[in-house]
Amino acid sequence: MAHTTTQDDELSGPERILIVITAFLGWFGAGLIMVLVPLAGRSANISFFGPGNEAEVGNWFARYICAFLLGAAVGGLLFGWLGDRIGRAKAMGWSIICYSALTGLTYFVQSPSQLVVLRFLACMGIGGMWPNGVALASEAWANVSRPLLAGLIGTSANLGFMLLAFVAMYQPITPESWRWVFLVGAVPGVLGIVVLFTVPESPRWLATTRAQSIESTSSPVAEVFRPPLLKYTMIGICLGMIPLLGNWGGANWLVPWAGQVGGEEDPFLKAWTQWTRSGGAAIGALMGGWLASRFGRRRTYFLVSLASLISSIYVFWTLTPGDQGFLAGAFVLGFFGTVYFGWLPLYLPELFPTRVRATGSGVTFNFGRIATAIGVLGVGQLMIAFDGDYARVGQVTCMVYVLGMIIICFAPDTSKMQLQD
Repeated sequence: MAHTTTQDDELSGPERILIVITAFLGWFGAGLIMVLVPLAGRSANISFFGPGNEAEVGNWFARYICAFLLGAAVGGLLFGWLGDRIGRAKAMGWSIICYSALTGLTYFVQSPSQLVVLRFLACMGIGGMWPNGVALASEAWANVSRPLLAGLIGTSANLGFMLLAFVAMYQPITPESWRWVFLVGAVPGVLGIVVLFTVPESPRWLATTRAQSIESTSSPVAEVFRPPLLKYTMIGICLGMIPLLGNWGGANWLVPWAGQVGGEEDPFLKAWTQWTRSGGAAIGALMGGWLASRFGRRRTYFLVSLASLISSIYVFWTLTPGDQGFLAGAFVLGFFGTVYFGWLPLYLPELFPTRVRATGSGVTFNFGRIATAIGVLGVGQLMIAFDGDYARVGQVTCMVYVLGMIIICFAPDTSKMQLQD
């Protein structure tokens, strides 16, 4: 299985590079899986329900997003625990195999309820990929490299978004042809096998594991939910929840909104919307770690929340898909709304010691998905109440960024802290 280092070994340069490449590709593959529903969910629902039922189509779209969020939350806890028990590399490899294999099976679904179930199970792997990839990469590289590293990992999923959106420009996703995208999502399974057999384990984790008593029965999950770590866990959950609610409960509606407006006359509009939004997101996530390092963790989070609020208001209150400035607005919204995802890989691991870092990172990032899932179900009901009006839904959900500006004022500033052992 995964290569391990001896007790006195440090990782070589090629081993460090291998860790970064596989963590990057693992989250890149997760990005392919995450963007499947925004691109294909509406077409799948029309194939299930028939045209002319936009409110129900939007309601089931919300359920798919909810399945993703809940699955990722469960997976973050399960695979994060595994990462602290059996090693980050092994847990990362199995999480990639999980999200790839189960996404491939989605090709065969015959009903929206079947799609929801497989979406939940596949996204457990997405939830597990993030904490183990981040913990492994953070522990493998010196502290001075981590802002860039956080940005690289944060942006990789958005590059996955862009790749699939690019493919969809040449192979339209329609109610008659949408299943093929789920086969694309099965491809990263090859990477999972490579990770299991080639990626070295974190020497920091190995040393900490050896130092712990063999008799110890302390659970990483229990430790992050009791003092003194409990306060950091709760703050981390709240900080991870804000961008998830803002993106999955708000900005993600840009793509089905574009699909609704473009219709059969312009089936590529939703692909272009996803492309431009993901392009802005890739740049924003890449800069997230650097901005946090340059301007401080708390100040960066506050200003990004403010900018996300302003850009969301601009897009949902003043624009419509097809307007001259809509794609530019989607780019800006993608940029500010995903700076968080370069910020979080830098900040969350700093809250926890090595022995529970994967669990802590997984819980704080993914447990926010539970609240987000509840919020998205509420958004599905808003779709019915607003009779399929995506703009009005976005106008309501973007207000979550105000909450982010409040919460960050109570978070610890880790700008000058090193990773804890």
